[in-house]
Amino acid sequence: MKSLAHSLLLLGLCALMVLAPSAARRSAAQQTVADKQAPRLTLSREKNMLYIHGDHIPGGTIPINYLEAYCRAGSTDADWGKHTVVKHETQTIDLNDDRSVLKLKCTVADGITVEHTITAKSDEVDFQLVAHNPTQVRSEVHWAQPCIRVGEFAGLGAEQTDDKYAYIRKSFIFLDGKPAFMPTRNWATTARYIPGQVWCPANVPRTDVNPRPLSSEVPSNGLIGCYSADDRWIFATAFEPYQELFQGVIRCLHADFRLGGLQPGETKKIRGKIYIVPADMNALLKRYQNDFPEHAQKR
Repeated sequence: MKSLAHSLLLLGLCALMVLAPSAARRSAAQQTVADKQAPRLTLSREKNMLYIHGDHIPGGTIPINYLEAYCRAGSTDADWGKHTVVKHETQTIDLNDDRSVLKLKCTVADGITVEHTITAKSDEVDFQLVAHNPTQVRSEVHWAQPCIRVGEFAGLGAEQTDDKYAYIRKSFIFLDGKPAFMPTRNWATTARYIPGQVWCPANVPRTDVNPRPLSSEVPSNGLIGCYSADDRWIFATAFEPYQELFQGVIRCLHADFRLGGLQPGETKKIRGKIYIVPADMNALLKRYQNDFPEHAQKR
């Protein structure tokens, strides 16, 4: 009996040795298939445009003028070209083979440099910026603009409608802690340049934002976004620190980031996110709050 039991035990162990690698191979193969089927975002850059690509993105691509401008303070009622914009050049440092990590370097006319590491994941794009002033003079650059074109995503691009502002009805910020769709209450209509809408957080001087109509409303947080044409997806973006939220004139949305003027030798870090997620606003808000806990304190 002992001999029989021993033989059966050996037989069982042999079976396990044969089956375990097979099961592991099946598991690995299944994971590979799952990885291939999972949504995937990739990046490309042409001239000054950054493109986010994804088969699951409504419209297929999200174009971003990255960056549209570096800007001085005192901009709310100033001439955009003569006063506000500080010229810059952007060069591509590297784009990895699977187009998931893009590295850029901006050189601004007053001498500061800004290095950008942009990483595409399955449902977000992460931005890590390092701004440095190597000069002996304080930089005048206070904020900068990534101009994100969302018309095609919202199903209201140039090919769908001649109305350049139709997309705003699918766009939102947060007021009183809740999503507020545009046009939001107390919609401003007067400014040096019209139309458009700017929302300024409480910690930023209202004299230092975009010279478009400035809302009297203070946003609850730094998140701005819109729904896709079929309402199944949400695009949203945020940066820390942020200067303003802005609905622009090129079917665009902005969460413009703040530099605040760099002292000689000073280095600052800025971070940002673009989310492209299923249309679950509560899940998005929870994720955003986890990524940007500082924004809850910047009413």
